[in-house]
Amino acid sequence: MGSIDKQDTTPQLLNRLRMRQIALILAIEDRRTLRAAAGQLGLTQPAATKMLHELESALGQSLFDRVGRGLQLNPAGERVTGYFRSIRGSMEALNRELGELRLGSAGKFSVGSIMAASPGHLTEALLGLKALFPLLSVEIAVDTSDRLLAQLREGVLEVVIGRLVSQPGFDCVFRAIEDEGLAVVVGNDHPLARKRKVEFEMLLDYPWILQPAGSPMRDLIEHEFRDHHATLPKGLIETGSILTTINLIRRSQMIAVVPEAMARRDAEHGLLHIVRYRIRQKLEAYGSLVRKDRPLTKPAEHFLELVHARAKAARAE
Repeated sequence: MGSIDKQDTTPQLLNRLRMRQIALILAIEDRRTLRAAAGQLGLTQPAATKMLHELESALGQSLFDRVGRGLQLNPAGERVTGYFRSIRGSMEALNRELGELRLGSAGKFSVGSIMAASPGHLTEALLGLKALFPLLSVEIAVDTSDRLLAQLREGVLEVVIGRLVSQPGFDCVFRAIEDEGLAVVVGNDHPLARKRKVEFEMLLDYPWILQPAGSPMRDLIEHEFRDHHATLPKGLIETGSILTTINLIRRSQMIAVVPEAMARRDAEHGLLHIVRYRIRQKLEAYGSLVRKDRPLTKPAEHFLELVHARAKAARAE
């Protein structure tokens, strides 16, 4: 019955929903009062009030709770604004593409990647893409999977190379690329660099650098600590930057966890030392992620072909 109701009411909602209403809800979220949101959009307050009531009537739910003189999103409002931000991101992306077509540009491709994929799969695919589209403008974001998926949802990125992290109310297509091992790393002069065998308890004697909370790698390390009935060290440094991480461990006695492929490459160049400790937990495979509700541009289609072809070739070696 639920699916039948959804099919019956969605066209009705689409007919009643207006872009001006979407802009109003996002402005209220930003400005916190109906008066300020109305002023931002050039509306009178009565017109904004009527528009909000019409939208809530169409949705069948109120979206805000009154707090003092302001408005605060309730649970339904939080979910609705998440979708509305996605719609705004889609319209911004469409506007950019149309503008680039008018100017005769080759367009723009925005991709996000976790650091593990950056040196190999991402680099090779981007080089192949630029060979196909020499005038294409490319924007690259390197961050944790959870942050990249948030940008994919809002339309900032068209493709993400990362892990499928839960994003309520957001559907995307995931295609696996590669499993990722992890390595505990220190500077070359670190006391643990000279140890032939390292126990977990020995790692607790030093400060740590970890990815921000909520990222898959951070969740895995926290799981490792729980398995050893230990709490995370105090005074953590949290960063998603591999460059910052490597620079810090090289000049201190800090410990970090980075993708194994990157650790081996940097160890071969004498930049760091891989500690002889094997993390019990394993990360899930990372892959390509794209939105279900938006058609891909030609550059994005070619990028995905290149990155998955390279991954297939690497597995066959």
